[in-house]
Amino acid sequence: MIPVHGHCEKKFEALQAAFQKNLDSGADKGAGLAIYHRGKRVVNLWGGMANERTQMPWQENTLVNVFSCTKGITAICAHRLVDEGLLDLEKPVSFYWPEFTGYGKENFPVSYLLCHKAGLSGVRKILPPEALYQWHSMCQALAEEEPWWPGGTAHGYHAVTFGWLVGEVIRRVSGKSVGQYFKETFATPLNLDFHIGLPESEHGRVAHVKPKAQIGNMSAETGSFIQQMLKDPEGISARAFANPFNIATDTNKKIWREAEIPSANGHSTADAMAKIYGALANGGEIDGIPVLSEAAIRRCYTEQARGLDKVLNINTRFSLGFMLSQDDQENASFGPNAKAFGHPGAGGSLGFADPESEIGFAYTINQMGSHILIDPRATQLIKVLYQCLEAN
Repeated sequence: MIPVHGHCEKKFEALQAAFQKNLDSGADKGAGLAIYHRGKRVVNLWGGMANERTQMPWQENTLVNVFSCTKGITAICAHRLVDEGLLDLEKPVSFYWPEFTGYGKENFPVSYLLCHKAGLSGVRKILPPEALYQWHSMCQALAEEEPWWPGGTAHGYHAVTFGWLVGEVIRRVSGKSVGQYFKETFATPLNLDFHIGLPESEHGRVAHVKPKAQIGNMSAETGSFIQQMLKDPEGISARAFANPFNIATDTNKKIWREAEIPSANGHSTADAMAKIYGALANGGEIDGIPVLSEAAIRRCYTEQARGLDKVLNINTRFSLGFMLSQDDQENASFGPNAKAFGHPGAGGSLGFADPESEIGFAYTINQMGSHILIDPRATQLIKVLYQCLEAN
């Protein structure tokens, strides 16, 4: 058995066993799992290897790139600005970002950016690889881009562009980058070890991400999606995921870790993600510190987009900034309760809040899986979590 470290309350012992099984089976190389219940941390586990090559063990403070889990954190920043009276989600994006014009975009409400209805999932013009790390270049390209569909008429996952679109609104409104705003508003007051733009001083405790690139080992859904990208390299799916982003080559690099790409490159411990979602599941506050209002939390679980996703080519559901449980995808849910919301990340990491069960959940991994939505490893942990709640 691979040693598992940390704390787990007795009522959640079955969850610890499931976490252990993922490591012992080799499904996970290294991982962290944290649960907050009613504002209290009840599970904080970690084990395995953060880096197999160097034999660096996964520790309590190990950080890992949680990919699109970052979108949920960025959305929390936007909702906080609404709470502060600085941002109106129904005002045009151009009110805050005057250059965001052309093709009718000047009339798009900010809400379109959060729920993937803007039609700006990718840029048609091929961008140089370095553009990924040039904030103003990416924002300019998106401000000038023609939507792939009339805004508001459909939805499609803004896999990477979400970060620049929502992030630029946050920057224009607050005067701070997403990473700066999150650090000052949430990370420092709540002692959250979550970073959008990781200082070089912290790189020594980052887990090495191991992509799973073999198509033969992928789910049928993912294999079909990749084949579609290869078949239509100029289509929206290919542009969304590969212009200029390259998950296979960039994610363990210094430049990737230090950049602020608030849709995809957040680095976190499981505890940090679970704690902020635990606050949203606990009436919007934790440790006596307010995070979001009850009105904001309602926005987080209120459906805004549903049906065939023009980018992923499967059915998806989104609220304003968060993924919701998928009602026609097997095992793609955040548990049994309708108000649960959160965000998975490429490869398997996941964070979510369930206000009905008052649960904040986070699972962080470095052995990437290949499912488009929620990884089966996380799905099994979620099932066991709710079994523990029902049994107690």
